[in-house]
Amino acid sequence: MQILRTPDAQFDALFEYGFAPHYVDIAGPGGEAMRMHYLDEGPKDGEPILCLHGQPSWSYLYRKMIPLLTNAGYRVLAPDLIGFGKSDKPGAMADYTYARHVDWLGQWLTKMDLGGLTLVCQDWGGLIGLRVAADQIGRFKRIVVANTGLPSTAMISDDMSAFLGQMYPAVPVPDAAMVREQFQSGGPGAFLYWVKYASESPSFSVRDVFGMLSGVTDARILDGYVAPFPDDRYIAGARQFPALVPLLPQHKEDRLANDRAWAVLEAFQGRTLIAFSDADPVTKGGDAIFKARIPGADCVTIKNGGHFLQEDQPAAFSEAIITFMRQG
Repeated sequence: MQILRTPDAQFDALFEYGFAPHYVDIAGPGGEAMRMHYLDEGPKDGEPILCLHGQPSWSYLYRKMIPLLTNAGYRVLAPDLIGFGKSDKPGAMADYTYARHVDWLGQWLTKMDLGGLTLVCQDWGGLIGLRVAADQIGRFKRIVVANTGLPSTAMISDDMSAFLGQMYPAVPVPDAAMVREQFQSGGPGAFLYWVKYASESPSFSVRDVFGMLSGVTDARILDGYVAPFPDDRYIAGARQFPALVPLLPQHKEDRLANDRAWAVLEAFQGRTLIAFSDADPVTKGGDAIFKARIPGADCVTIKNGGHFLQEDQPAAFSEAIITFMRQG
């Protein structure tokens, strides 16, 4: 496995990102040492919040929320998943699997030996973070789910998976504009366009993804999001992520693993907050699944927020988290 490390110079003087780096070494599938980056801000004796990003972002996504949460007295930890941010990046798409991402984050959490955590997870931060939480549920006091999902056999039947598998080869290799149109139309195959764009399109661009799924136009912010990827050698993880969402027949084991995680989450004795935004074309309606399976959860809608609600509505999302945590 070839492991790449983004040069530190890529991160010099990033807009709104003046945080000190921290690192932990974890092991790859062949025992390779990989460096995982994380932020650790706020009082060390503060109640800890674990903030997890998704595709194709990194801890930069939480830069506006971190000061709001630390000013409220909380300790905020925000790791960069392997393949993203300042963390090491295996160079081939095949190096990344759902199970490996769960293992890599799980190793980080074990080495950090954190407890009493409030998990805040969005996008792939939920698909991975909820699995890790289920594996180490004793470390968690609260869970906040936002614009994410945890596809299971109850959600994706074998028949539906087979249908999607038959549909996928007929999907054209799209550009970002086509993917945006599909998400906006809400068609049943929209996500397959997203998968094919990320994994196969020669025009795939992290910058274009933010143009597609957010209202960010400030070049300084977009430069921050693309900083970890100085050239196409570094984007294997971002290209592979959508294809790892367990929808297709080859993903059955991942859906079964998610079934086991759901059983733990449904029995979780801590508190859960469901905080989806109202304008996310990717996970629209996904909050209903969490509400049905965790009926005692608190619920809030983050108004005027797109997929990256941390970017669009950092104050509202932070206030929802703070209010939720202060309630016990």
